[in-house]
Amino acid sequence: MAALVVLTSCGGAGGGSGSGNFPAPTPTDAVSGTVTFKGNPLSGATVTAWVTNTNSVFQTATTDSNGNYKFSGIEASGNSAEELHFWISKKGYGFYLSVVSGARVTRADHTGDFSGNGITATAIYFTVIDYFALPNAGLSAANFTAYDGSKPLVTLAATGQSATYANGDDGSLHKGTAWPGPRFADNQDGTVTDKVTGLIWLQNAGCFPPAIWSTALADVNQLASGACGLNDGSSAGQWRLPNLNELQSLVDASASNPVVSAGSLFLNISNGIYWSSTSYFGGQGGSANAWSIRFGDGRYMNDSSANAKATANNDVWAVKGGSGGAVKLQSTGMFIPFAGGDDGTLQTGVPPTYPRWIDNGNGTITDTVTGLIWLKRADCIHQPWSAAVAAVNSLASGQCGLTDSSAAGAWRMPNRNEMQSLADRMETNHADFFDQTYILKSTQTVYRLPVFTNVIISEYYWTSTTNAADTTEAWTVFSCDFGVYDISKANTGYTMAVR
Repeated sequence: MAALVVLTSCGGAGGGSGSGNFPAPTPTDAVSGTVTFKGNPLSGATVTAWVTNTNSVFQTATTDSNGNYKFSGIEASGNSAEELHFWISKKGYGFYLSVVSGARVTRADHTGDFSGNGITATAIYFTVIDYFALPNAGLSAANFTAYDGSKPLVTLAATGQSATYANGDDGSLHKGTAWPGPRFADNQDGTVTDKVTGLIWLQNAGCFPPAIWSTALADVNQLASGACGLNDGSSAGQWRLPNLNELQSLVDASASNPVVSAGSLFLNISNGIYWSSTSYFGGQGGSANAWSIRFGDGRYMNDSSANAKATANNDVWAVKGGSGGAVKLQSTGMFIPFAGGDDGTLQTGVPPTYPRWIDNGNGTITDTVTGLIWLKRADCIHQPWSAAVAAVNSLASGQCGLTDSSAAGAWRMPNRNEMQSLADRMETNHADFFDQTYILKSTQTVYRLPVFTNVIISEYYWTSTTNAADTTEAWTVFSCDFGVYDISKANTGYTMAVR
């Protein structure tokens, strides 16, 4: 960064005057804001100002007793404006950001700033305030809100499973926000409102013919009142293809053929595969596949015949809105756009905090988005489904690296929705990401230790949710892509414990 130079000129002994054609000093900007926790100022938090043009730290600032911080002297050139990212950290907290104007809150790829366990770091994304330093464009009210999991941004919905297949499974515990009854409301205008999520769905789930992904996006983006039985006054551009979390939210784990609740008021729901707007991420250069879900049983699809954007003809459903429900849905994490109206373009849902995870130092991890507390060690329980459920039920301090004073009965095997809440659809390999040590290249210091330790690559992790279409199977999450897949309960799998 160029320093601000103060130029002075002194006259001679005779008091003569002179003039000089000195260049005007480079204008500078200031950025300031406040950090709060549960409405109160949070002191001692470190705000980092990172210059993306040079991939280096401009300054760091520490919040004062009033939660305030300020940066000054930021070069503001109109010809080559510096782009800065601001993020924040304090042990024991995750953060979300807000600005009124003059900048934006976004996710940003900082993978290149780190090395990992080996030579190359697994992808890492920050949630940042993205700011361009332009003349007379200082930024105030660049604020941060802290979270520790006690008042999470997201509460997860129950899966809907009611039948019990083992003591301590999803059907016996019913974890998550209970569904309002009845769950769905017919709006008498060709739409149905889901009172769990607040999403408004096209009532005719079979109005559009099966299509490739780009056609599905275009068809839904052009949907308007007068088509597909709609008389809701909607216009083109108000509807969207659901992202993966929105599509998944319709799945009732107690149902099959289709997996949407009985009496849901929808028409022509297919048992086939429905597109989501979320790309199956393959890197910044592009993605040839998109996530989809089979509505006969709720299985995620990840093979080229079902996911290839250019060749797979999948079913198409439309959604709009997304507020006023019993729960708020997380965003998928995807922020790279691949087509107009896709998930990376719209980024609907509650974005992730940053940092998201709190290591409690006792063998547990707190997720500041959901408030769930997870067992840090991911390879401790490796058994068939029924035995794994029992093992988690008996898990207590002193086992699996725990020193948290927890007693038997405090832990459970996560249900389908709880396991899915860990996913970030920008990650190409979740197992590597969760078990990665990140080393900041500029200082060769450890920036982040693994979130979970010993996450096994290319293995299935159990959920406590049984596959209603075949009760000899349970839903699992594959450790690399975090897709949801049905596996025989007799198989041996790994378990992440939660409470």
